Amino acid sequence: VALLQYTGGTTGLPKAALLTHGCVVSAMTQGQSWTTPYTTPGTEKVVCVLPLFHIYALSGIMLGAVRNGNQLILYPRPDIDMIVNDLGKKKPTFLPGVPTLYTAINKHPKAQGLDLKSLKICMSGGAPLPVEVQQSFEKLTGATLIEGYGLTETSPTGAICPVDKSVRKSGSCGVPMPGTVIEIRDMENKDRVLPAGKEHVGEVCIIGPQVMKGYWKKPDETELVLFSHPSSNWKGLRTGDMGYMDADGWLYLVDRSKDLIISSGYNVYPRMIEEAVYEHPAVDECIVIGIPHPHRQEAPKVFVKLKPGASLTFEELLKHLDGKIGKHEMPIALEIRPELPKTPVGKLSKKELKEEERAKAQPKAA
Repeated sequence: VALLQYTGGTTGLPKAALLTHGCVVSAMTQGQSWTTPYTTPGTEKVVCVLPLFHIYALSGIMLGAVRNGNQLILYPRPDIDMIVNDLGKKKPTFLPGVPTLYTAINKHPKAQGLDLKSLKICMSGGAPLPVEVQQSFEKLTGATLIEGYGLTETSPTGAICPVDKSVRKSGSCGVPMPGTVIEIRDMENKDRVLPAGKEHVGEVCIIGPQVMKGYWKKPDETELVLFSHPSSNWKGLRTGDMGYMDADGWLYLVDRSKDLIISSGYNVYPRMIEEAVYEHPAVDECIVIGIPHPHRQEAPKVFVKLKPGASLTFEELLKHLDGKIGKHEMPIALEIRPELPKTPVGKLSKKELKEEERAKAQPKAA
């Protein structure tokens, strides 16, 4: 075992994933093989905004840069003014981050006037990348922003989009990393692999050399997520994420299984609503969660951080969403907040909002 890497704890208590040297080296090798045609080892300038206690920063950014002899630009804290200033002065070539970083750059007043042509590849991970954020960033910088998908338990590689924009598929987080198999399995019959197609949503399972050995001192939880694969020597991981694959082998994430909203018997996926909300010009950041409803069991509620000087009413939001999502997916409430909760690495976090709504729904003591 190389390290005990704690999970983010966005859906529960953090757990220590047992990552072996083989796991970490495999993940670095997979990442390097993907970017090799577009980079030159020893010459790249790599920005690391994320904290090094996170597996994305540790394995995907820092160790990868060290292994390739590249310059690493580190930050003691994610200061967006400093980052934007350095993009213009230090001319980095590789900018990995999370979606909120690219959102912050998009709206920064100084970013519009900078020459950012030095950027070759920008890679978003840690959370789903809204299409609107991706398109705005690429228009602003001229760089290629690709999306990747992985977990702490996979060191953290799983799937990634090709750097070549000509083969991009909107809304997909890419194809399996080299040496990796991704299957979509039935949520009830967990041994049943589902066929390709948008109508076959199931649990995303990752099989490959980067999959963890288990959770430290948690054999029961390890047994729940790891399985042996009949045609591979590597362990498989049940990710808890829901998605589907198309006929070409591209992965589409729908949501975390724990974030799924059951409304009037329908499965409602918050990410689908969030993608539509992000298309409104007033929206800077948004989170959708399910809240208790007396007749529908649960119903979607939207939390929004607005762009500076913008306004948005619930009626305006419903009008915007009409025709973009189904009637059963329509939110029943909108709450505007000056800031939305985030994890230590800058990912939008639903856990705090869910806890607040649960507390509101509890009957008050007499």
